[in-house]
Amino acid sequence: MSIPTTAPFAAGRFLMTPLTRLAQGGAYIASLSIRSGRGSQTHDRIYTFRPEFATPDSALHYAAGQGRQWIANPLAFA
Repeated sequence: MSIPTTAPFAAGRFLMTPLTRLAQGGAYIASLSIRSGRGSQTHDRIYTFRPEFATPDSALHYAAGQGRQWIANPLAFA
């Protein structure tokens, strides 16, 4: 199974990577990886979002937008 991604983007010590995958019904699911740390101290959180999308591009754009919102207000994802 391949998982399409867009280019990751950095915000301070965090690396955001939007992801998408194909759901069983043919729609696409958006996810966001938020990684921090280095080496054995790396921590990666994956958020999967509820809306489903008709195209992988729309799912990736949504995930990237959620990453930008997380940068502005990380407590909103707690």
